[in-house]
Amino acid sequence: MSTLTPQQLVAAQQAGLETLFGLTNKAFEGFEKLVALNLQVGKATLAESQEILTKAVSSGNPGELFALQASLAQPTAEKVAAYGRQVHEIVSGVQSEISAAATAQTQQFQRDAQGFVESLQKNAPAGSESAIAAWSSVFSAANASYESANKAAKQFVTSVSTVQ
Repeated sequence: MSTLTPQQLVAAQQAGLETLFGLTNKAFEGFEKLVALNLQVGKATLAESQEILTKAVSSGNPGELFALQASLAQPTAEKVAAYGRQVHEIVSGVQSEISAAATAQTQQFQRDAQGFVESLQKNAPAGSESAIAAWSSVFSAANASYESANKAAKQFVTSVSTVQ
């Protein structure tokens, strides 16, 4: 009967680690983008606040101060909306990349598992048909469960994305 060799186990572990570090790097890239965006927004807000306060202090007329305050409401709302869109784009991009990598990894696992079962079927001794059938059944059930969970996760992500 065919069994996994130590080299195959090492290769599988190495592939898993590479995937883990790849996904971790993607997450950190997204975090870096969010930090850069927040720094940019913070600097712009500080500069705008300084300009507004300078105008407010130099204005001796309370009417001008109220007019200044009213004129800032619309641009502020637009900036908040633009910020929200940028955050959503960054998070969606990272989520998409991680989802694609996870899907590819799962598909590879499914192919490897199917190959393992086929190898068992080819090299199984006589009389082990029921054990091989049980292994096939377990892998089929696992694949069906994965597909169901994957569909549910995609529906959840879609519903969360549309709410935002």
